[in-house]
Amino acid sequence: MMLRTDESTTTLLTSSKLASLRKKMQEQTLDAMIITHLPNIRWLTNFSGSNAVLILTAEQSWLITDGRYSEQVKTEVEHAEPFITSDGYIEELRAGKFLSQGSSSVKPCRTGVQGDKLSYTAFQALKEALPGAELVPLISFCDAFIAVKDADELSRMKQAVAITDKVFDKLLDMISPDVTEREVAAEISYWNKRFGGEKDAFDPIVASGERGALPHARPSNEKIRNNSLVVIDMGCVVGGYCSDQTRTVAVGKISDEAKKIYNLVLEAHLLGIRSAKPEMTGKELDGIVREFFAAHGYGEAFGHSLGHSIGIEVHQSPIIGRKSETNIPAGSVITIEPGLYLAGKFGVRIEDMVYVTNDGATPLPSAPKQLIEL
Repeated sequence: MMLRTDESTTTLLTSSKLASLRKKMQEQTLDAMIITHLPNIRWLTNFSGSNAVLILTAEQSWLITDGRYSEQVKTEVEHAEPFITSDGYIEELRAGKFLSQGSSSVKPCRTGVQGDKLSYTAFQALKEALPGAELVPLISFCDAFIAVKDADELSRMKQAVAITDKVFDKLLDMISPDVTEREVAAEISYWNKRFGGEKDAFDPIVASGERGALPHARPSNEKIRNNSLVVIDMGCVVGGYCSDQTRTVAVGKISDEAKKIYNLVLEAHLLGIRSAKPEMTGKELDGIVREFFAAHGYGEAFGHSLGHSIGIEVHQSPIIGRKSETNIPAGSVITIEPGLYLAGKFGVRIEDMVYVTNDGATPLPSAPKQLIEL
């Protein structure tokens, strides 16, 4: 197995992202890398289609997709040579495209694959298509690079956050006991697009009353409970990049206990933002807030991670959780989203995306966090 050399292939300009991956390939003595995870491909090439594979060598890169995208690749794809196939990338490899068969005297091509993003069936098919290659399954190959946002990525995320802020303002005018959770969720999706977003970043969460104690409650046909808290978790996509924001509001008069819990979550949220520093582990930051809740007697009511990195995907590495040993790099965008959930009563969660630099963490949203009573 050897790398194909084709003098007719144009040598493509290398982006800093590709340069970083190629440096890692060199460090791991890889002759080629096959990227199959679509969010990683969009991060590297800007291609937004639903079917693609990216093949990298030390000097060349090919984006392989199908005929549905023959025009789209002309305007979207950067730093890779588009290749349209009707047979699929594995058949093209089997036919000797991109990585071609060589004589037995040639050192076998050491080819990396995304072991955590590739199905067993696809891996076996690759082995059959490249019998002379040494396939190396790699975990989290792109994660460390994706975590750090460049100026363009940060700009797109700020645009998404700005839309989410505007949507939240719209919701405050309509949330009442006269509407259902699903109606509120439908308004989120509607205004996300009206304000310029591509789509929802994820299915919105709208949960009132005791349903707010379900961290990932699906919006129901139940009307918003009067005299209750309502948890609203939403986000949109701009230029491929996500926003993710949670606010909890009160409809009518809520109990003193609910106000106490709200203020406790808000204090924990602000503590998390103040404490976030580059190079601390996700476990360390999560632990600061978890210990705060435990000291106030609510440790068991905080069951999920404090947050996560975010970008082209809503949930990326590093996770800000109790088991995460991954460092939070300067230049990353993470969420700080503590929550307390009292089964049968209510839940409270407050979430901001924050930009982490050597000066600390700066929240990106402008939506108010003090308790809003409607």
